[in-house]
Amino acid sequence: MTTLMSTPEIVTVDELTERCDSCGAAAKLEVTLPTGTLAFCGHHANRNAGKLAPLATLARVEKGFEWAGIAQ
Repeated sequence: MTTLMSTPEIVTVDELTERCDSCGAAAKLEVTLPTGTLAFCGHHANRNAGKLAPLATLARVEKGFEWAGIAQ
């Protein structure tokens, strides 16, 4: 069986008002996964990019933030 991985739809927004679900810092990324939505600060977004990008269906990235998941 072959599993195809796709990249999420990337949407750039001017500002995110959410807080990081890992540490509470200002979110730079919000991802929609099959199980719900999570928000991450820049550090945690890039630290987990390799795990998040293949699973996310939508990624909302704050303008000016370079998410490592875009290149996945």
